[in-house]
Amino acid sequence: MKKFAYEFQRFLRDEEGVTAIEYGLIAALIAIAIIVGASLAGTNLNNLFSRIGRCLANPSAAC
Repeated sequence: MKKFAYEFQRFLRDEEGVTAIEYGLIAALIAIAIIVGASLAGTNLNNLFSRIGRCLANPSAAC
């Protein structure tokens, strides 16, 4: 029974798993930032190319 209590206390003090969880959370936050940034850049590029397409389709219009 003492060995079980000792192993249980050792398990509670072990912080190795906590570090892995922290790294996982950091990776998730970085991934979210990349997704948001790429989405915003994609929207801006789509607007830019749409404007260029309209100007090429109707060159006499003021672009």
